[in-house]
Amino acid sequence: MADAPAKQERITDIGPPHYKKFLPPVIKENYGKWLWHDIPRPGVLVHCAESGAKIWTVRAGTARLLSVDTLREYAEIADKYCDGHLRFTSRNNVEFLTSKEENVAPLIEELESKGHPVGGTANSISSIVHTQGWVHCHTSATDASGVVKAVMDEVIDHFRGHKLPNRVRIALACCLNMCGAVHCSDIAILGIHRRPPHVNDENLKNLCEIPTTIASCPTAAIKPVTVDGKPSVEVDEDKCMYCGNCYTTCPAMPISDPLNDGLSIWVGGKVSSARSMPTFSKLAIPFLPNNPPRWPETVEAVVNILETYAKGAKDWERVGEWIERIGWPRFFRETGIEFTKYHIDDFKGSARTLMNSPAFKR
Repeated sequence: MADAPAKQERITDIGPPHYKKFLPPVIKENYGKWLWHDIPRPGVLVHCAESGAKIWTVRAGTARLLSVDTLREYAEIADKYCDGHLRFTSRNNVEFLTSKEENVAPLIEELESKGHPVGGTANSISSIVHTQGWVHCHTSATDASGVVKAVMDEVIDHFRGHKLPNRVRIALACCLNMCGAVHCSDIAILGIHRRPPHVNDENLKNLCEIPTTIASCPTAAIKPVTVDGKPSVEVDEDKCMYCGNCYTTCPAMPISDPLNDGLSIWVGGKVSSARSMPTFSKLAIPFLPNNPPRWPETVEAVVNILETYAKGAKDWERVGEWIERIGWPRFFRETGIEFTKYHIDDFKGSARTLMNSPAFKR
């Protein structure tokens, strides 16, 4: 039997191209052969390979929601100093990669002159990862980019410097569906709804499929009813967790409420397994009002927690590790945050985690 013809490799345009196609030549040539790296100044990293080749990385903060003009500006800077090589990090930083040390200083100077701050490395604040907010999301309880801009304006020195005990990761999600990383960040800002969806009985029968709407609720808080002889639904507020899932399915159940929506602050989360296991964020402040355009209450709360941590933590302690060492009662005392009933762990199964000793002190 004659040999079967060689199978032709299938060509497809589905999915992104392989990342190795876009690596700088020095990385391709030394892939997996790096000996050491250093951080000569905030915002700059240098990696050295076994061959002696080096590559410098200059990190700058971005606004995350970028215009075409900004992207073109990044591309022009990368073409000028880095042979066109740049990348974006998961924390919304942009990194320019060059194998020429003499390009580092002028690259930094041009980035800073055009309003792109350089920093975010080592024991500093990285750019704040955040969601869409009022710009795009239909269930947001707060804005995202507006709050982040207001916060970063106050803590930018900690982005540009290495003055903190360890790195601090800040995140913002505009609702509890958490498109951002608020569940695992040192300091997290979370938009919250405090009222269940409003049911527009008149329009619901024309805009929504009632069985689908009922099935969309993860807590079974929606049930069918008849209003003025017409089919509709009602929401059990005790079961509602304000996720907005029903509004995604049914436009006649809006959840946004300008008078009751606001923000909460969470602390102590991390992904890193250095020194201690990864941890989830825990509630610090249950509610702060939406106060655009500068959200002064939220900014003050974040700065207060950050500065208290910077003053009291030991070298290399993350925010959660610092809190666990001093204890939560002392955390509330030192930050001046009020301890409320909302801090008490009352979810089903909380007996395993509830701090219920009679020796508990504020």
